[in-house]
Amino acid sequence: MQKKNTEPAAKTTAKLLWVQRAWKAGKHNAFTDLCYFRQRYYLVFREASTHHSKDGMLRIMSSVQGKKWRTLAVLQNPDADLRDGKLTVTPDGRLQLLAAAAFHDKTKQAYQSYLWHSPDGKNWSEPKAAGEADYWLWRLSWLRDQAYAVAYKCGVDRHIRLYQQNAKGQFDVIAPRIYGEGYANEAALIFDDNDKAWCLLRKDPDHGQLGYSRPPYTQWQWMDIGCRIGGPAAIFTPSGQMLAMVRLYDETVRTSLVTLDQNTGKLTELLALPSGGDCSYAGMVLHQNKLLVSYYSSHQGHCSIYTALLSVEVQAATS
Repeated sequence: MQKKNTEPAAKTTAKLLWVQRAWKAGKHNAFTDLCYFRQRYYLVFREASTHHSKDGMLRIMSSVQGKKWRTLAVLQNPDADLRDGKLTVTPDGRLQLLAAAAFHDKTKQAYQSYLWHSPDGKNWSEPKAAGEADYWLWRLSWLRDQAYAVAYKCGVDRHIRLYQQNAKGQFDVIAPRIYGEGYANEAALIFDDNDKAWCLLRKDPDHGQLGYSRPPYTQWQWMDIGCRIGGPAAIFTPSGQMLAMVRLYDETVRTSLVTLDQNTGKLTELLALPSGGDCSYAGMVLHQNKLLVSYYSSHQGHCSIYTALLSVEVQAATS
């Protein structure tokens, strides 16, 4: 078994500076992500009639400070509901969008993940299939010039697997079954300064899991985080503290900023954002000690998109 970290845990505090509703025009607005590219923030979310309707499309918006947003593009597929867009910046300086298509006609396949690229957030390439049919590539992460993606199997035999992008841009399976217990599904994949991979995993209706693996990422160890979560997004602070945005289910459903102890896997809630009901699925961008978050919530009526700015302070623990 791999050794866990032995450094004492840091003390992290967070304060909400502001929160605002960024978009409410659609009937159901949800499943956000956020990135920073060429001095601007870019936001993506699904806009549709309901949580599971067939008319889901992806709206991409931009903002200089994260408060005033303007639409740059809307992506649609007449044959599918587009869901769970995730934004990253490629090493060659392009915006990259990963999303899943839930097909209306499921006789051949039910789901397919796709990639789009853009130089400016406004003009997007034609979608290119990524990964295998009926494997939902939940999030793509870059480790220098190499892309990795974690996916979960849709349908029977629930499990998650890890893909690595090859020189032709296609995704090869490098670990076919990194977790296979219960209903494992949504996952946040990040890398620390030592190239160790970390995966924060949703597992319904059970407690979430925190996994870690060293190159070549074929062998994984897992820890119980102590509670149920949904829609995980995660980042590392410059000091190496793991922060995540998740949906929490205890007491009242809410969207919260949490920390994860890399020694034990324990989740600690730092700050609950104004949220409730159908909510969460956040994007996170950290600049210095300011964290911009995108998320959705129905606490003010129908599901709307929100952005919030938080100050985050990490104090190194003393031995």
